[in-house]
Amino acid sequence: MKRFFITSLLTTTLAFSVCLTGCQNANSSQSLSDNSGKISSEKEGNTNLNYSRVSVHDPSIIKADGSYYIFGSHRAWAKSSDLMNWETFTTNLNTEYNTICSELWNNYCRTDTNPAIRDNMWAPDVIYNETMQKYCMYMSINGDDYNSAIILLTADAVTGPYTYVGPVVFSGFNTTNHPADYTDVYQVLGEGADLTRYQSTRNTKLNAIDPCVTYDADGNLWISFGSWFGGIYMLKLDPSTGLRDYSVSYETIENISDAYYGYKIAGGNKVSGEGSYIIHTDDYYYLFMSYGGLTTSGGYQMRIFRSKNITGPYVDEAGNSAVYTRTVENLLEENGIRLMGSYSWSGSSEIRAAQGHNSAIADDDGRLFLVYHTRFSNRQEEHEVRVQQLFVNQDGWLIAAPYEYAGESLESDGYKKSDLTGEYEFIIHSKNVYFQASSSGDIGVVKAQKITLNKDGSITEESKETSGNWTYEEGTPKMSVTIDGTTYNGYFLEMPNESSHKTVMTFTALGDNLCIWGSKS
Repeated sequence: MKRFFITSLLTTTLAFSVCLTGCQNANSSQSLSDNSGKISSEKEGNTNLNYSRVSVHDPSIIKADGSYYIFGSHRAWAKSSDLMNWETFTTNLNTEYNTICSELWNNYCRTDTNPAIRDNMWAPDVIYNETMQKYCMYMSINGDDYNSAIILLTADAVTGPYTYVGPVVFSGFNTTNHPADYTDVYQVLGEGADLTRYQSTRNTKLNAIDPCVTYDADGNLWISFGSWFGGIYMLKLDPSTGLRDYSVSYETIENISDAYYGYKIAGGNKVSGEGSYIIHTDDYYYLFMSYGGLTTSGGYQMRIFRSKNITGPYVDEAGNSAVYTRTVENLLEENGIRLMGSYSWSGSSEIRAAQGHNSAIADDDGRLFLVYHTRFSNRQEEHEVRVQQLFVNQDGWLIAAPYEYAGESLESDGYKKSDLTGEYEFIIHSKNVYFQASSSGDIGVVKAQKITLNKDGSITEESKETSGNWTYEEGTPKMSVTIDGTTYNGYFLEMPNESSHKTVMTFTALGDNLCIWGSKS
């Protein structure tokens, strides 16, 4: 489980810092207004935008009392009124964590080689439980050799104070160092049950981390959790307690379900995958997964699947399953729609790497937002939060705006054709390459191509006379492009770019399981 590589080394020291170094390569029209991390655009004629940056790893978002709150690993939290300017805050967990979680930590998770709980409080997800009328925080307490647990804490306010309720689900079951008798595994499976499969990474050995808790369309409460290598599973919760619903039982069927962990919805067979997150919109449940290792050169990336049912099966546009039935290097596999890779174009002054462990939210006005952490090509392991708007395309798949959120909305009446034609920088987000720092030059960064959307509906590519065609639906922002025989469906969207904050026409679309972006030159 590659998350171990960085938690105690770098993330803790970055958790509450505001990173200013991302501005050092910015366009000359930008300046640091003060030492708070706020970035301003002062170029005449451009949108005046401000951003305040925070470093919250594994951000999970909730909206409460009219503001947005994100909760991340190592007790890092932040809030915003506009999804652009963030400030950190604290809860009682920041100072009382050792006391609050001591019983579980000392009796199940702690070992001599993993002695500090402060480095092992990972990726909480906070949801308002309507039955309990409490804010419920589900947090991973990471133990040695996958002897971990997801716990529940509750509060009357989203900012706390939080009170410990109890464990929700365990992993590990190493009867020598971490007694299975301490867990509920025998309560679920029966006394003396064979726990052998929970020690096999090819089978069901996973880490009980990265909870995502959500209601389905019928009001049932579910939790997804897990990691490489055993996979991602889903359990039904009791809404009256927020804990596991012990009245629901599951069968053990290979690659489908497990009697203790519930329904298998993704991963398995030693492949990478963590940070599951599920959002329901437009009659589908969309499952986000983060593949690869979280370090800058680890290939971290977001992939999406969908299902009509919250318990799956989850598939991508090509019908590929989120569940792996064989051991492969899934960074090179086609499974899942990859939202974005590492890319370079004039509209951005930074090259992002290892974007992932996201959450998503449907706002009060129906707009969808993607919230994730990203590292950068030139800043080692520093990370910051980014937010981009999401859209459901004509085929019912989620696609992301090409630039970070700046207050934009889809133009419901569409745009004039003259605003759409012209030269664009164009990116295809390949699934088979990812950023890797190299002394001879970084690799895995997609360089923008140049294409022209012509008035006659043809597309001219920089290196070819013609490449395809494009259409748009008059009176709406809907569009499609066909390039080299593949049709991509999506939207035109006018929004500020990231380098100068100049408002430009963009498009985002999906076809043949691939996301593409365009930004008008």
